[in-house]
Amino acid sequence: MTTFFAKAQEQERKWYIIDAAGIPLGRIATEAARILRGKHKPTFTPNVDTGDHVIIINAAKLLLTGNKLNAKLYRRHSGYPGGLKEIPYKKLMQIMPERAMEHAVKGMLPHNKLGAQMYTKLKVYKGESHPHQAQQPEIWTIQ
Repeated sequence: MTTFFAKAQEQERKWYIIDAAGIPLGRIATEAARILRGKHKPTFTPNVDTGDHVIIINAAKLLLTGNKLNAKLYRRHSGYPGGLKEIPYKKLMQIMPERAMEHAVKGMLPHNKLGAQMYTKLKVYKGESHPHQAQQPEIWTIQ
């Protein structure tokens, strides 16, 4: 018996919608990363992008448990001395809640070219509406 290896050009890509309203950030991010990687499929191969597309709606209504809304910081650095910029998650959620979700999911994907390719299949929107009705996305429920 031989081992099955998936090929990227033979993959059938589906579209899934995850509604983030009232669900903790980490729970949504882990499910989205799992779908983007393709771990929910029996044809999962670690070195091939076998994942599906993910649309996350209602990112402005996601939940941060405990004191994370006030204590957690979004950090980025320009690469120059003194170039560290910090934004509290409370302010980040008011300005651009999509960025918080994208940052969480990106951190759960592989940190290489394959992970960057998987990340391009993630679409995050702060409200209910999204422009991907033509792809006929299925609703993904989080247990």
